[in-house]
Formats: sequence, C-alpha cells, structure tokens
Amino acid sequence: MITGRTAYMGSMVTTASPAQLLVMLYDRLALDLQRGIDAQTLDDHLAAGPHLLHAQEIVLELQSSLRLDAWDGAERLSSIYGWLHRELVRANVQRDVAATRSCLELVTPLADAWREAALAPADR
Repeated sequence: MITGRTAYMGSMVTTASPAQLLVMLYDRLALDLQRGIDAQTLDDHLAAGPHLLHAQEIVLELQSSLRLDAWDGAERLSSIYGWLHRELVRANVQRDVAATRSCLELVTPLADAWREAALAPADR
C-alpha cells in the first residue's frame, strides 16, 4: 500500500540531484548507525542487526558508485568506505557498540562535508 509519505519520499528521490542523493544516503547512514547504537546500548542486538545491515548496504553503494578517476581523493575515500564496511560487519557480529559509535563519529563529518558541497553555489 502506497501512503502519502511513501509517495512523497519516492518523489524526493526521483527529482533529487546526484549531490542531493548523496546527502540523503549519508543522512540515512547516520540514522541507521544511531538506531543501531541505541539498540546495542539496550543490549537489543536483534533490533540493532537490521540497522547495521542497512548501513553496510549504504556504504557498499557509496563505494560502488565512487568514480576513482574523478578526483585525487577518491581512492582515499574508497579506503574509508572499505574500513567502514569492515567495522560495521565487526560491530554487528561482535555486538560492539564502541565500533558502531566510531563509525558514526567518522560518518558525521563526512555527511556534513557532502551537505556543504551540495549546497555550495555551482560557480565556486
């Protein structure tokens, strides 16, 4: 069943620029990590699992869509994505809330940087 919210979100995604889509992915990644942390803190690892798995999927999507030939820092960013994915797998398997927190601490400034870049005037 398609709700108003579902239709709205679908419209946002289909009309978003590539930069806006990237920001949306980072925002969802941060949300999944925070939800994972909240569940892990309560020792509810059954609830944390889906959030951490979705976060892993987002990181893999970010890494696979990264064009390594587009700019000098792309390879370093790809390495960061690889580390994030490994840490998220470990955080989930070992039920390690500290690892999930360290992932969120890394993702937050990256999300902020991409948001700032997406909002910057094109002539900069």
